[in-house]
Amino acid sequence: MGTRIPIDRTLDCLGLFCPMPIVKAREALEKMATGQVLELLSDDPASDVDMRSWARQTDNDLLAVVRDGPVFRFLLRKAR
Repeated sequence: MGTRIPIDRTLDCLGLFCPMPIVKAREALEKMATGQVLELLSDDPASDVDMRSWARQTDNDLLAVVRDGPVFRFLLRKAR
């Protein structure tokens, strides 16, 4: 990523599989203020499709998806 996005909280979901990364993301965002950014790490191969779909459905902003080998790094901004 060219521009650094300030991260308010990091959530390690490595080793967790569907639906747990989504469940953990929802729980984390519920405790965060609107506009804050959650970094979520996941090695679930389905998490890329799942996270994109979930972000659209919940109106949270998926700011970035970066893959490094088997690990996905998602940046989500809480919409409301």
